[in-house]
Amino acid sequence: MMASPTLDSIPVTVLTGYLGAGKTTLLNRILTHEHGKKVAVIVNEFGEVGIDNQLVVDADEEIFEMNNGCICCTVRGDLIRIIANLMKRRDKFDHLVIETTGLADPAPVIQTFFVDDEVQTRTHLDAVVTVVDARHIHQHWQAEEATEQIAFADVILLNKTDLVTPEELTVLEQRIRAMNALAKIYSTQNAEVELGAILGVNAFDLDNALKVDPDFLSETAHEHDDTVGSLALVEPGAVDGVKLNQWLGTLLRDRGPDIFRMKGILNIAGEDDRYVFQGVHMLFEGRGDRPWRTHESRKNELVFIGRNLEDMNLQDSFRACLVP
Repeated sequence: MMASPTLDSIPVTVLTGYLGAGKTTLLNRILTHEHGKKVAVIVNEFGEVGIDNQLVVDADEEIFEMNNGCICCTVRGDLIRIIANLMKRRDKFDHLVIETTGLADPAPVIQTFFVDDEVQTRTHLDAVVTVVDARHIHQHWQAEEATEQIAFADVILLNKTDLVTPEELTVLEQRIRAMNALAKIYSTQNAEVELGAILGVNAFDLDNALKVDPDFLSETAHEHDDTVGSLALVEPGAVDGVKLNQWLGTLLRDRGPDIFRMKGILNIAGEDDRYVFQGVHMLFEGRGDRPWRTHESRKNELVFIGRNLEDMNLQDSFRACLVP
């Protein structure tokens, strides 16, 4: 049984991006900007970060350092422990930012919010924000971490846009959009962005993601860029719950490592409420949502972001789950 976030659960922003992209600049902006939020930060490269001193609360309560150099190697234990300690000072902050190392796959950090009941109850993942160096990203396309950081993102800052031509920026946006069709993309210089665009956006929710591009799911859509891409399915009808569980179980067991993110809204046969789900690699969570509205057409909307999606036969195998 999944733990449910409480009403006062803390929204969490995971901040990622390749080395030198501008994460620290953005972090300083979050910490020093008058946005009305009290922000706690977990970083794992504290010695090199050079965070400004104008912190919202005292530094020893504001910045929490991971025990060793890599947030991913010890992520479960360290992150769960630090969040538990933070919650003892729950009155000191109302938003948590976790900055990952530039060489990290963000998946283990995101997965922490799926696997630990206490973390799930007391926090909720608000958004994964990835900073991309528009000038130098072309040097890193072969680096798995750089492409995964883009594929996992809910919000992408295309930073240092003053260092590229408008034509180069257009090509880069198209390539990133092909890799991650749901992320909101902002072009920035010095990581300057309205903080309301990255904090408190609830971007991990498919309804909000669809507001980025309402037409994205108007028909079966997929983009292909090397091996990482997005695929969307829209199917009318009702889903057989037993077949759905079997399908998802088999899919995640066999292809989970290649599925970076998935999310969806389903019409389960015999249920009056929408069923919403999200997944990261082989971890999956779902729950009943609000009732279907009378004017809504009951349909199933699923989005997958990952590697080699075209080889997974997702549309046909999902259709096999529908009630005849």
